[in-house]
Amino acid sequence: MALIGMRNMVHIGEKSHSHVSQICNRDIWGFITRAICRRSLFCHANRSPGFKSPTCQAELRVLIRQSSTGASNTGRQKLVILGTGWASYSVLKSIDKSKYDVIVVSPRNHFLFTPLLCSTTVGTLEFRSIIEPVRNTGFRKTDHFHLSSATSVDPVNKEVLCTSVLKPDLVYKLSYDKLVIGVGALSNTFGVPGVEEHAFFLKEVADARAIRNRILHNFELAIQPGISPEATKALLHIVIVGGGPTGVEFGAELYDFVEQDVSRLYKQDFRDVRVTLIESNKILGAFDKRLQNYAEKKIKQREKFQLLQSSVTEVKEDSVTLSDGTVVPCGLVVWSTGLSSRPFTKQLDLPKNGRGQILTDSYLHVLGDKSKSIYAIGDCADVEDFTLPCTAQVAERQGRYLAKCLCMDAKEIEPFKFKSMGMLAYIGRYEAITEMSEIKLQGVPSWFLWRSAYLTRLGSWRLRMQVPIDWLKTLIYGRDISRF
Repeated sequence: MALIGMRNMVHIGEKSHSHVSQICNRDIWGFITRAICRRSLFCHANRSPGFKSPTCQAELRVLIRQSSTGASNTGRQKLVILGTGWASYSVLKSIDKSKYDVIVVSPRNHFLFTPLLCSTTVGTLEFRSIIEPVRNTGFRKTDHFHLSSATSVDPVNKEVLCTSVLKPDLVYKLSYDKLVIGVGALSNTFGVPGVEEHAFFLKEVADARAIRNRILHNFELAIQPGISPEATKALLHIVIVGGGPTGVEFGAELYDFVEQDVSRLYKQDFRDVRVTLIESNKILGAFDKRLQNYAEKKIKQREKFQLLQSSVTEVKEDSVTLSDGTVVPCGLVVWSTGLSSRPFTKQLDLPKNGRGQILTDSYLHVLGDKSKSIYAIGDCADVEDFTLPCTAQVAERQGRYLAKCLCMDAKEIEPFKFKSMGMLAYIGRYEAITEMSEIKLQGVPSWFLWRSAYLTRLGSWRLRMQVPIDWLKTLIYGRDISRF
């Protein structure tokens, strides 16, 4: 009777309080229900003959924990999101949390604004200026974010197997009602020997930091006694493989750093610094031909910057080998040549295309999932018969679309459609190129648009404040060359 009275009190409170109070009351009732379940489980087990055995005790603890992490008793469905990249983070920020218990599983506890990642490799921006902690979005419960990696999915039982990043021997399952797979992709090595061992990628903050440390390491080492002129030239030669936006923008940031800061702080090194960008086709292939030619002309005008049309067949610790057999000595290789599926995506028993991406229908449901409870978005997925570019713009738009669809009646949902808002690329010396449906810009005006557009797209007001401050500090005082 006391419990019935308690429930009636909650019911009365729901009628008289705001929507927030309703959520709190439902959570209270869910807590009471789960407590009763655990108590009943304990009493039943206590009467069993083998209750005190270690095995029984361990199993009981697992059952009690599962009763706490299983399906919600609040009337809300459990939405599990894998990843914290553009697509997954967009879902997390846009979803109506009053309708779902949102659980996020990711080995990374922050969102990374990747378009400005290249700027952090040379100190134009600081690392923390382009990352936003995921917990800042607000979770109903503290344990609704898991710093773990998803290792497999069981569509039949609607469970995800997870491995803790902090304690790798801790493996556990999470149940779900709806699952969003947005784990992104890795850099594609194309099986070239030595890439994994000796090249640097540019996908995460850790990659940018490693590149920054290697650049400073080489500049400092090159001026120390006992280093031969040949070794100095090799240390100060930086090779970029891949002429897409990431490769070109990293080269642009690097050239600005050399021209504005290395020339001032490492005068002895400056004369030997060289940058080589290797691309088998045209650089910035997705852009209009006129803009491609403009970017290529500007880069070729730079004294210490070389464009090389070739492909790399091997990477060593101190050199790269080209397709014609030429060996190019260098002190740093940055590899940016397309995307490849993550091991998690590869092992999923789900329909995939030739590039290893999970195939979905036009509503972003994974093909073959009869329950229509699994979605795949971002770089790890592609829509059947409607190939999408692997860009942040697509991923962010898919995330917003899916968050909206999850809160709508199925009959009202329209298929996902994508129309590009345009493309931007920085090419150095305060110049950029911009391609939109009706506008094509180049030079300084395009650079101003490039900075303005990215500034408005940053994930929070905190970042929108930090990034301009970093830009201003760099303009007045130069880049920070501290190595740590």
